Amino acid sequence: MNALSHFAADHDGERLGAVAGGDPDAPVAAVVMHGAGRSDKERLLPLLGEFVARGCRGVAFDFSGHGESTGELRESSLRRRFDQAVAVIDARVPADRALILVGFSMSGQTVADLAAHYGDRVTALGLCAPAVYAAEAWDVPFGTGDGPFSALIRRPGSWRGSPALDALRAYRGRAVLAVPGTDAVIPAAVTEAVHDALSCRTRYTRFELPAADHSLGLWFRAHGDDRRAFVTALLSEEGGVAAGGGPLSVGVGRMGDRASS
Repeated sequence: MNALSHFAADHDGERLGAVAGGDPDAPVAAVVMHGAGRSDKERLLPLLGEFVARGCRGVAFDFSGHGESTGELRESSLRRRFDQAVAVIDARVPADRALILVGFSMSGQTVADLAAHYGDRVTALGLCAPAVYAAEAWDVPFGTGDGPFSALIRRPGSWRGSPALDALRAYRGRAVLAVPGTDAVIPAAVTEAVHDALSCRTRYTRFELPAADHSLGLWFRAHGDDRRAFVTALLSEEGGVAAGGGPLSVGVGRMGDRASS
C-alpha cells in the first residue's frame, strides 16, 4: 500500500491540500512539513515515499497560502501553521500512533511546537536547515515582507530566546539535524543553537550535506542516496556517534555528532 493519495483537510474556513500513504494501521506516522516562500508538499513527496516504503504511515500537506491549499500567505502566522499541522495530524493519525515529525526551514519552529504539544508520542524529529523564532513573532501575520513580522525576525539575535529551543532541549527522543554546506537563509549561529539544544537529551545525529544549499527539500528530491540515508538515520534506534566524535560517511552526506561549542 505504497501509493500516495491526495485529500483535503478543512480547518478554520480553509481547505488544506494534503497527501497520505502507507498502511493506516501502521504504528508510526511520519508527518513531513515544507518551509516558507514558494515551498509546498510536492517537492517532499519522494521523501514521504521513503517513509511509506519503510512501513510508516506518511502524511504531508500544504500550509495555508501554499500549493493546493486555499488562504493567503500574508495572513498566515507561526500560530496558524501550528494549528493547521495539529488539525491534519489529529484528523489523519489515530491518537495511539507514534509520530515522526520532519520540518524544513520555517517548519523547524513548527516541529518544535508540535514536539512540545504531543509529548511522548513523538519518537523522532527531523530538522532540515531549520529556523526558530522569537516568542513575540508567534501571532504576527507574515505580511508581504515589509511588515511587523519581518521586522521582528530581522532584529539581530531575536531568535536566541525562542521557545522552540527550549522545546528541543527538553526533547528526549531521536533527532536528526540536516545541515547544508551553504545556507544563505539560516544564520550559522541559529544552526549551532539548534545543534546545542538537540545535544542536551536526544539520541542525536548531525547529517551534513556539504554540496547542498538551503533548499533541502529539492536536494532530497534529486539525491536518492541522501534521501534514503536521512530516513534511515531517523528510523535508527541508535544515536550518531559519541559526543566529540568524528563524522561517519554515509552516501554523499555525512553523519556524526560534533562536540557542542
